[in-house]
Amino acid sequence: MSGMVWAVTDSWTMTRRGLAHWARQPVQVIVQLAFPVLLLLLMFGYFLGGGMAVPGGGDYKEYLVPGMFALTMAFGLESTMIAVTQDLGKGVLDRFRSMPMAPSAVLVGRSVLDMLQSALSLLVMIGVGLAMGWRRHGGVLDALAAVGLLLLLRFAMLWIGIHLGLLAGRPELVQAVQILVWPVGFLSNVFVSAASMPGWLGAVAEWNPMSATASAVRELFANPRWSGDSWAAGHAVLLAVVWPLLLLAVFFPLAVRRYRRLGR
Repeated sequence: MSGMVWAVTDSWTMTRRGLAHWARQPVQVIVQLAFPVLLLLLMFGYFLGGGMAVPGGGDYKEYLVPGMFALTMAFGLESTMIAVTQDLGKGVLDRFRSMPMAPSAVLVGRSVLDMLQSALSLLVMIGVGLAMGWRRHGGVLDALAAVGLLLLLRFAMLWIGIHLGLLAGRPELVQAVQILVWPVGFLSNVFVSAASMPGWLGAVAEWNPMSATASAVRELFANPRWSGDSWAAGHAVLLAVVWPLLLLAVFFPLAVRRYRRLGR
């Protein structure tokens, strides 16, 4: 019990360190919250959304907004990578490793801080979506389940970001990963149905973890969605749970092992 209390206390100390950075750099926090709203939700919702139609009827914004929730959670991987590489490049992680603190505190504190930021970002996105005219039509429990799936995806992407950040080592190398993150993010059913894509490309998009979460969230919010005949389209909620758990099973131990081997 004493070891667990020690780990929890040190993890909370690492979390408070990040919260203190928020207080000292409020502009950076505001920019991180505003970016998905301005660039993604408003741009695609208003600039491009007027020319889009959902087969079978329905408002395209109600199709788009849940997908944008999922896209925002996935793109949070970049902020995690940048924070990890900055600490690594400045020698902060080496300093923490030399201090009498729980070995897990740095990674746990990082994950708690990023989840707090993701929950705040999702809350802002929901508020803007409501202002745009998006509405949920399902029950309260379904809505809570949808939010849970979104945060589960973010938690999985968070550990991918930690692992890749520890591998990259420098913020400059994050740009190379960003080049890959954006195509993967857009190769999904966030904006259009996978059925409208060429056969092989549509299959890739349908099995994209982000597509699974986007489809599951639309289903739970009872928003318009393009249905398909594939197994992935018919079991979106199941895949929205399985995909993040698989990603966690792979990248969580990789991140922990990489952190333990720093400096060797």
